[in-house]
Amino acid sequence: MEYKSNNNVVYSCRYHVVFCPKYRRAVLVDGVDVRFKEIAAQVASELSFEVVEMEVMPDHVHLLLDVDPQLGVHRAVKRIKGRTSHDLRSEFPWLKSRIPSLWTNSYFVSTVGGAPLAAVKRYIEAQKEV
Repeated sequence: MEYKSNNNVVYSCRYHVVFCPKYRRAVLVDGVDVRFKEIAAQVASELSFEVVEMEVMPDHVHLLLDVDPQLGVHRAVKRIKGRTSHDLRSEFPWLKSRIPSLWTNSYFVSTVGGAPLAAVKRYIEAQKEV
């Protein structure tokens, strides 16, 4: 397992994130998908988190993010959704006529990797004896 660190935290926090355009419309096509990937990579670079994997389907997006816990996955997702909505709707005006806003308010997130919960609990319990 690969760990990252900042000034006071060593971490490995990976998240699988999925979100959809409003009304699950298939609008992530005809170059919108390619541009989405570029903008998401820019946001990741600006906020210092990593997009490990990314797949854009016509009606939803899958991201695998490695995010500093002090930043929080919610801030990373909020910034990606906000920036891509703003930029894509200005670069592809036809998006404005298809849907009132690009993304739904909701998203799916799940942690990825690491040891099973039981193993982590045993490890923590064993620390009392060290």
